[in-house]
Amino acid sequence: MREPTEVPEITATELNARLEAGNVPVLLDVREHFERRIADLPSHDQHHIPTGELLARMGEIDRTADIVVYCRSGSRSAWATRLLLERGYDQVTNLTGGVLAWRQDVDPSLRAY
Repeated sequence: MREPTEVPEITATELNARLEAGNVPVLLDVREHFERRIADLPSHDQHHIPTGELLARMGEIDRTADIVVYCRSGSRSAWATRLLLERGYDQVTNLTGGVLAWRQDVDPSLRAY
């Protein structure tokens, strides 16, 4: 296992450009179940595992996939990104600012919470 010093990050604008270009990563939502009913990113290849379940359910995630992890503000997803990197997932990136950044920079119609 490697120990990353920095968490690789992608901005909401960069992720949106990738999605629009058809370069769709697996979007790993680590928010709680109730948060998904409030606001969510566009439906692409999404996987939902709350942070509290991540260790137990990590095997559900393809180790070879290009993964972008997100949460509400980017802090839980940064933790999850680091955890996945430490467990041998090589293509994992944190969505900087999470859903709040997506709302601010890409889709202001999303509900704020």
